[in-house]
Amino acid sequence: MKKENSDRHFEEAKRCIPGGVNSPVRAFLSVHDRPFYVKRAKGSYLYDADGNTFLDYVASWGAIILGHADEGLIAAVTGALHEGTSYGACHPYEIELARLIVGTFPSMESMRLTTSGTEAAMSALRLARGCTGKNGVIKFRGCYHGHADSLLVKAGSGLATFGIPDSAGVPADLAKHTRVAEFNNLDSVAGIMDESDDIACVIIEPVMGNMGVILPEEGFLKGLESMCRQRGILLIFDEVITGFRVAFGGAQHIYGIDPDLTCLGKIIGGGFPIGAFGGKKKFMDRLAPIGDVYQAGTLSGNPVAVRAGLYVLSFLKENGHVYDRMRETAGRLADQVTRIAARYGVAYHINSMTGMFTGFFSDRDVTGYEAAAASDRGLYERFFKGMLEEGIFFAPSQFEASFITLTSGDAEIQKTINACEKVFRDLGTAQ
Repeated sequence: MKKENSDRHFEEAKRCIPGGVNSPVRAFLSVHDRPFYVKRAKGSYLYDADGNTFLDYVASWGAIILGHADEGLIAAVTGALHEGTSYGACHPYEIELARLIVGTFPSMESMRLTTSGTEAAMSALRLARGCTGKNGVIKFRGCYHGHADSLLVKAGSGLATFGIPDSAGVPADLAKHTRVAEFNNLDSVAGIMDESDDIACVIIEPVMGNMGVILPEEGFLKGLESMCRQRGILLIFDEVITGFRVAFGGAQHIYGIDPDLTCLGKIIGGGFPIGAFGGKKKFMDRLAPIGDVYQAGTLSGNPVAVRAGLYVLSFLKENGHVYDRMRETAGRLADQVTRIAARYGVAYHINSMTGMFTGFFSDRDVTGYEAAAASDRGLYERFFKGMLEEGIFFAPSQFEASFITLTSGDAEIQKTINACEKVFRDLGTAQ
């Protein structure tokens, strides 16, 4: 595989961009490699600066669901561009998008657009604190909600620990208000709630996507909802990844949960930078300019991103069968690859839901942070590099989700299966 041009770009980037990248995961450090540079994308494929073609399972980290450079989306965006790129003023399309989203999520009686998922989570957190008059936040180890200070913490050795900064520059006095519980472990949540009466909210990815895909066990989300209701603690669902990805209506629709606040992103902008948060009107009406919780965004509701989102969400609404198709495609791929791994004696386990999945190099079910963290990262690195040589691009980290798009057809699945046959054979032989 040629990499001369990408390597040259990377050296140039390192001279003017920290680490050469605008987001750390793009540096490929966890797989001890160097990034390739994309020249263009179409359908299920990326084309890089050296003429390599990659079947793409990263899909802009889930933001692309129709496939790259969808013709209908391009037409919608082109029309929007001719009418201006940014207004700094209200426009009717943001009402259309809000009405579509509110009509899809029963838990969201009102919502506000942001420019990113990080901004949505940060704003939802501030709103929860403002509505409850409390400071504490419970998050779950392995769930990522953007890099806002209050959420950029890690757990200590116990199940219910105070958060400690996971980054330089995060004040310990702020991070200490964030407590860390264990996904799929209600006792860890109850322990924190019993210890403190200063908990404003619980924030959670209902289906984990930032430690790899980890599904909630039966009764976990319902139990969490019940505990929050009983104690007057707001429940925030971070559906930045899962919203409109796992179902039209997100994971809360699948599991029958009624969160107080919901964060959205990625797909609602059709690949453009956007986010949103919303919930019960009694909470959302606390936001400025009508309430006392300040939140603002100069480019929130950008008309190009909104028009893109309207096109994608309208398509998904009118073609609900595509979720069944993605579910079947991901299931077929998971079944075939799992069989291949077993045939060559490689411990491998796939978690999947609709169009998102993660393969863990593990000999046990992965239901939480510890099981995920115990996966064999060395095997994943070899898998990643082997698949890349075969023209298949998975995330450059064991702890990320992979995504199916609507352009992932029989040819793409067979190409992936053929590559897995070769790579897993090599992994099994080397053990």
